Amino acid sequence: QVQLVESGGGLVQAEGSLRLSCAASGRTGSLSTMGWFRQAPGKEREFVAAITWRGGFTAYGDSVKGRFTIATDNAKFTVYLQMSALKVEDTAVYYCAAKRIGVNEYEYWGQGTQVTVSS
Repeated sequence: QVQLVESGGGLVQAEGSLRLSCAASGRTGSLSTMGWFRQAPGKEREFVAAITWRGGFTAYGDSVKGRFTIATDNAKFTVYLQMSALKVEDTAVYYCAAKRIGVNEYEYWGQGTQVTVSS
């Protein structure tokens, strides 16, 4: 019904920047919210950021607030995560996810993209 494909991950030095992209396809009109999550080895999945398709309301996890920015290009059905001032502890697999209108859970998930930050 909805497909999400992430791109943009890679290796970057601490204090550097990286932009992740997530392209949505399928029944995108049914979606209310896009989110980014991350998971490092041995750790629980962590909320990073979210944005609504309508209105552009945003939310950020405390660990990335002030450093990361989430944005959408509605015409391209794409959500971005602009990451700056990267830290080694930002190293993780980053996942794009989506909620449907009227549904609280993130039902759709991308395959993930690896971000590695070196000191």
